[in-house]
Amino acid sequence: MVHENNVTELIFTGLFQDPEVQKVCFVLFLPVYLATLLGNGLIFVTVSISKTLHSPMYFFLSSLSLVEICYSSTVAPKFITDLLAKVKTISLKGCLTQIFFFHFFGVVEIILLVMMAYDRYVAICKPLHYMIIMSRQVCHMLVAGSWLGGLIHSIIQIIITIPLPFCGPNVIDHYFCDLHPLLKLACSDTFMERFIVMANSGLFSIISLFILVSSYAVILISLRKRSAEGRRKALSTCASHITVVILYFGPGAFIYMRPSSAFTEDKLVSVFYTVITPMLNPIVYTLRNTEMKNAIRMFWSQKDK
Repeated sequence: MVHENNVTELIFTGLFQDPEVQKVCFVLFLPVYLATLLGNGLIFVTVSISKTLHSPMYFFLSSLSLVEICYSSTVAPKFITDLLAKVKTISLKGCLTQIFFFHFFGVVEIILLVMMAYDRYVAICKPLHYMIIMSRQVCHMLVAGSWLGGLIHSIIQIIITIPLPFCGPNVIDHYFCDLHPLLKLACSDTFMERFIVMANSGLFSIISLFILVSSYAVILISLRKRSAEGRRKALSTCASHITVVILYFGPGAFIYMRPSSAFTEDKLVSVFYTVITPMLNPIVYTLRNTEMKNAIRMFWSQKDK
């Protein structure tokens, strides 16, 4: 049976249906998004102009902050403005565009987190060869590779979605465009597409998480030979990264590493990793990093002068 693709506009159900609750959410989430832009922007600018933050760790951190700004901006602005709208609409092309960039920047962030774990592994386990292994050229290649990996992942997601027919209904049970809610609206059997999506996202997340866990397992084993002070210093440099990994992978794994469902909890968990986590990352890295805090103070003092 041939289905005609006659859906050009989609309607979001939103996070909540109560208008008063939506207004409260607007008041809560707008400052969170602005804080995300300010915090990550401050880290990116500080690392870029600082004369002391030139190590690979800070280069990866500035790249992560830039990706966080882009990642959050694919969802948060539309979501926040829709909280004040009676009818939340988006074109089908706009929906596919949002899916592409959301998965693109999301995967770039995952790969960057893996690269940062590798950087900590080399710094702690092979300190004498650190600057040779993590040269400027290597760091640039690793960051470029993360962007390429995100691009390949998103192209696969979009290639399997574009040919699907959408003939109605056109209501997405979510507050932004994502693959699982959109696939439910297709007028054809999407078992294979769902399988590919789960394999593409799930397997990628599992492999990335395995590399992260393995890196820190090796680090912990190697620290057994260090003094108590050496262990404390090494662990302090890893603590922020581990915290960010947990904040990012926990909610993401809940959504993408299992079959889709219609639970309201899915939307609530999605809010955490699309809006809240990008704001927490700069807080986690700056509060636990003395060099970063000192560089930010110098940046503001020079600006005042």
